[in-house]
Amino acid sequence: MKDFKGQTLSWQIVNGAIELALHRDPCNEIGSLTLEELEKFSAALPLLANDAHALIVHSTLKAGFSAGADLRELFRRGQEMKKDAALRGVREFLERIHSVMNVLDAAPLTTIAAVHGVTFGGGFELALVCDIMIADRMARFCFPELRLGLIPGFGGIPRLKRDLGNAVVRDLLLTGRSFNVMKAQQIGLVSQIAAEGEALRVARATASQALKFDRRTAAAAKAFIKPIPYAELKQEIDIFCDLYSRPAVEEGLRKFVENEGVQPYLP
Repeated sequence: MKDFKGQTLSWQIVNGAIELALHRDPCNEIGSLTLEELEKFSAALPLLANDAHALIVHSTLKAGFSAGADLRELFRRGQEMKKDAALRGVREFLERIHSVMNVLDAAPLTTIAAVHGVTFGGGFELALVCDIMIADRMARFCFPELRLGLIPGFGGIPRLKRDLGNAVVRDLLLTGRSFNVMKAQQIGLVSQIAAEGEALRVARATASQALKFDRRTAAAAKAFIKPIPYAELKQEIDIFCDLYSRPAVEEGLRKFVENEGVQPYLP
């Protein structure tokens, strides 16, 4: 499937680069439907990679790249199911999203996240699977999960620690505050800053650079310098599920769902 347009995302090959576009209103929350379409993409990726040298992940929505996990769906799961069934459902969801993230992380292509605006929680984690992150000047990065009594669950802690070290992880995780793009570049999270609305254009120019190199050499170099922390990723799922079963999480999710603000995910 070389071209696809779904309810939450679409993809196509443009000038030798696969462009995976997120377009689920209001801000690309990642729930069951998005996961299903991401699984379709990960299954199609080996075939797509035969005709491409790079992958660009971006958002078509003005609000931002992604606000993260669909917390309303997570709350409904806890309300509509018995406790044990809800916990099994959460673990299954996390195992499936980790499988997709690992496929993207290990893709034998140069992968680029072109981000803008809100890049929070699970959306931030999706960007972290990419080799290169390009952000426009309005991008902000945050792990707000501790406000809900949780930790990031899509692989963000091990991947951020892999790329930047424990100090940055502690700051983002334990304070819940957001970083602007200047701070993100200063700590090595973002490789290039683009003007507002220009992240995709800069990502396309960067992807064209990958065409100049032998793919097998680039893939070998990537495998060497970007190991996937499988053991820590599994541990993250275990910790998330343990926390999910606690009363504080239900209360945190309830407050989020009942928040009538336009963007309740903002710190």
